[in-house]
Amino acid sequence: MYVNQIRDKEIRDPLYGSVQFDRSEYNIIHHRFVQRLRGIRQLGFAHYPFPGATHTRFCHSIGIMHLAGMAFDSIFRDRPFGNRKRGVQLRSVVRMAALLHDLGHGPFSHAAEFAMQPAHLLGIGVEGNRQATHEDYTVAILLQSDLCAVLGQNFEFDGRHIAALIDPSRTVPDDFFVVDGFDLRGLLSVLVSSNLDVDRLDYLVRDSFFSGVKYGQVDVHWLVSHLSRHVTAQGDVHLAVERNAIYAVQDFLMSRLQMFLNVYFHPKSISYELMFQRLLNADDCSYSLPVDLEEYLYCNDGHLWSYVLQNQHPMAQKILSQQSYKVAYERHSNPDRIDLNARKTALLDKGIDVMLKSSTGISYTVPKMKSKQIYALGRDVEGVRQSVLLSELIDQRTTVRISRLFVPREELQAAQKIMQEMDDTQEQGRLF
Repeated sequence: MYVNQIRDKEIRDPLYGSVQFDRSEYNIIHHRFVQRLRGIRQLGFAHYPFPGATHTRFCHSIGIMHLAGMAFDSIFRDRPFGNRKRGVQLRSVVRMAALLHDLGHGPFSHAAEFAMQPAHLLGIGVEGNRQATHEDYTVAILLQSDLCAVLGQNFEFDGRHIAALIDPSRTVPDDFFVVDGFDLRGLLSVLVSSNLDVDRLDYLVRDSFFSGVKYGQVDVHWLVSHLSRHVTAQGDVHLAVERNAIYAVQDFLMSRLQMFLNVYFHPKSISYELMFQRLLNADDCSYSLPVDLEEYLYCNDGHLWSYVLQNQHPMAQKILSQQSYKVAYERHSNPDRIDLNARKTALLDKGIDVMLKSSTGISYTVPKMKSKQIYALGRDVEGVRQSVLLSELIDQRTTVRISRLFVPREELQAAQKIMQEMDDTQEQGRLF
């Protein structure tokens, strides 16, 4: 394995046991922007329906770093690098990319993302006036904070190389990822973000463990141990998985879909997210996420929650008293068969406050970028090595949309009665 010999530090992880790291990695883990993630819950408001789900983005990031190292060792088990130092460098860069890929998350993870500023204000070369995402903040931290220099002081790479793995659209400042004429950037980027990345492998088992459900308990070690690489005739290097782990991949994909439908899209979690959105979009709301990174450093769950505690807005008071909005009507189907806007309008016409939310779960997304392709490897009856795109083997590209109408609990019965009347009318129309 391409591992530094000095592993003098460790963290006890509830999933993997002892997670070891060296002094250089220790310096990054203890950087203030990484430590900031201790104050951000991994699952936003999921701790309301799942009280154990209070784990943080920090422990998730440590887990991804650990899996990234394991995946690298599996993919390059044949030790193809003539210079051992190059193997160590590449292993370190993918571990650091895994550790740092969530740096930009705002309070309560995704719940406050709509309070972010326009992306072009971050100074990372984004054109237009679109709203920033947590990925934009991550890239800004990597490129503009002192973390970039700290990475350079501890490794043969810096924040620009990490940003290039997280965001494939970014240019690489040098040939760091090129080894013997082969560019490994695409493969290493897929390890961090793809249909089969270490991020998803970790958050499935971690979120399942802390939520107390069984949907995400996939065989992570089996999957990671069967990762490999495939070089096309054009010399492009891609992530691959051994053919005898395909069924485990299918189980992983469907487990992820089940986690979305049963945990991530839980109505109570969605309700609180909508209520927070309503609160932060109010005309008199004074809360917003800053573009100044030194200010952003202190924007964690406690930062946002302190604003709610001091707010007299009716929505803030509902949140504090846990008076979440309730589901008056919901539909589960294919995305093109669900449209609840007419029902939303019917409730609004009756003076009932209502919020509509549609959540879509997808088991597998066919990669659009050539560099993001994943291959399956096997042998034919004569033992000849064969490769095929993973997307051609996966037949469980299931897409499910859950659309819900949320209303204040004191108006739930009235809303349900209106929904029932609409159902009865539709049923009569079908009879005649």
